[in-house]
Amino acid sequence: MTDTKPTVVLVHGAFADSSSWNGVVERLQRQGHPVLAVANPLRGLESDAAYVADVVNSVSGPVVLAGHSYGGVLITHAAGRTPNVEALVYIAAFQPETGESALELSTRFPGGKLGPETTDVLVHDGEPELSIKAEDFREVFAADVPEAAVLAATQRPVVQRALTTPLEGEPAWRRLPSWALVATGDNAIPAAAQEFMAERASSHVERVDASHAVSVSRPDAVADIILAAARATR
Repeated sequence: MTDTKPTVVLVHGAFADSSSWNGVVERLQRQGHPVLAVANPLRGLESDAAYVADVVNSVSGPVVLAGHSYGGVLITHAAGRTPNVEALVYIAAFQPETGESALELSTRFPGGKLGPETTDVLVHDGEPELSIKAEDFREVFAADVPEAAVLAATQRPVVQRALTTPLEGEPAWRRLPSWALVATGDNAIPAAAQEFMAERASSHVERVDASHAVSVSRPDAVADIILAAARATR
């Protein structure tokens, strides 16, 4: 039996990019874990999940797969095609059941501030793309991040159908152990929604007082729960 540490594959969500994991990556690497932060295309659930699966399948050896926000939908779907994934970690993320979409889950519980009044729509090649209005970005996404204005300016839009497409097939959390970090100050996915999804999936739950951008504001807490998942599956 080898003592090789699993590779951690990180999947960002909408309105962000892979640099949102920078602080987490540094902490995981210091603990000896190989890390990949996926450049999520944000072009649609099926194509995005297929891309994540291709990245994971390119890794030799076991993988801990972590997703933030919409990235949680992708890891739930992609892990069905990736036999080397040993654990799922949801960071202020969606944990959908079959037939559920990200948008439906985000509005099921009160408290969310992500909606038509806080988003801009740009139609590109006939596809509506969503971004958070600059003036609302801090409150909705990154209330505890000093550089929220920079994150707003560099955010990546997501095609609307990525958030409205329901999950097909069995969710991977039914067969894989999962961990969930609930951001109690989240204004994008209400904490009550995160708690509901984590309990339904029988995830190991940790909580942190943070905004939706928890991987930026609390990389220590995010790295800690990923490391706990990695230790438990070795």
